[in-house]
Amino acid sequence: MTTVSNVTGSAAAATTAAATGNKTSEMKTGLDYDAFLKLLVAQMKNQDPLNPTDPTAQMSQLASFSNVEQSIKLNQKLEAMTTLSTLTQANNLIGRTVTTGDGSVTGVVKSIQVASDGAIATLADGKLVLLEAGIKVE
Repeated sequence: MTTVSNVTGSAAAATTAAATGNKTSEMKTGLDYDAFLKLLVAQMKNQDPLNPTDPTAQMSQLASFSNVEQSIKLNQKLEAMTTLSTLTQANNLIGRTVTTGDGSVTGVVKSIQVASDGAIATLADGKLVLLEAGIKVE
C-alpha cells in the first residue's frame, strides 16, 4: 500500500531534482510532473478500500507541486530576462575602450560574449577581458 507521505517524499525529491537543473530544467519538470501523476494514480489504485486516502491531502500535494513547477518556469523567464539585459548592456560597449582595474590591459571592444562567468569582451588585438567590477570604460 502506498501512503500519502510516500507520494509527498517522492514529489519533493522530484522537485528538488528539477530545481537543480540548469538548461534542462524544463524537460525535467515535465518528466517529474508525469512521475508525480503516475505516483498519484498508483496510490489511488492501491489504497486500502477500508481506509481510503484523504482527497484533500491529494489535492494539497497536487497544488504544492504545481506551485513548484510555476516557480521553476518563473525562474527560467527571469534568467532569460537577465541574459537579455546583459546582452543589451554589452552591446553598448562595442567600439568603446576598456581598461582593466590594474591597467594591465587596454583596448577597443570588438565583440562581447556572455558566458556563465559573466560577459567577456574580445578586444581588437584579440585579448579577452572579463567584464567585472573595476573595469574602466571610456
